[in-house]
Amino acid sequence: MAVKITQLAEIVGEVFDDETVELTEATTAKDVEGWDSLSHIRFIVTVEQRFKIKFTSREVENLRNLGDLLKAINAKLPS
Repeated sequence: MAVKITQLAEIVGEVFDDETVELTEATTAKDVEGWDSLSHIRFIVTVEQRFKIKFTSREVENLRNLGDLLKAINAKLPS
C-alpha cells in the first residue's frame, strides 16, 4: 500500500508540533516553520521508524521536497 501525503502530514504535525500546516508534494523544508537541520533529522528518523525503512545519507541529500520523499518511501516498501 502506497504512502500518501496525509501520512507525512501526521508526522510533520508530530515533529514540528503543528497540526495545521498544509502540505503538498511540492512542499519543502522552507515552507514549514521551524524546519531546520536538527528537526530534519528528527523528521527523517521518525519516517524511517514509522514505515520500518532506512535511508542512506545520499538518499536523504537528494530529497528536494515531500514528493521526492514519498517516492523514496514507496520505493522501499514491499509491493
